[in-house]
Amino acid sequence: MASDLPKISDGHPREVCPVFHAAVELIGRRWNGAILATLARGPELRFCEIEASIPDISPRLLTERLRELAAEGVVERRTAGEHPVRVSYALTTKGEALLPVLAAIGAWAAAWRT
Repeated sequence: MASDLPKISDGHPREVCPVFHAAVELIGRRWNGAILATLARGPELRFCEIEASIPDISPRLLTERLRELAAEGVVERRTAGEHPVRVSYALTTKGEALLPVLAAIGAWAAAWRT
């Protein structure tokens, strides 16, 4: 419900809470939702597995988005000391906290995006 949205503390009804806006932008940025949904299948996936799960994403853009999500603390980049180095990605605790949000978006999409 609208009452569940963050309240605006200064009483200006047209201003959007910057924290809320940043969270929506993080999830809504192109390909981030698909990347997060793919990583939700985890526990950890290699770059090629993520790329194969998301049609039409370029390797360059996937790399960029994974770096952004890692910088936000939502995704963790893991390296194994093998030769060649094995790199995988997984959701952090912060990223796992987004799973109910992603599930709600998926339910809304199933009900309304026909």
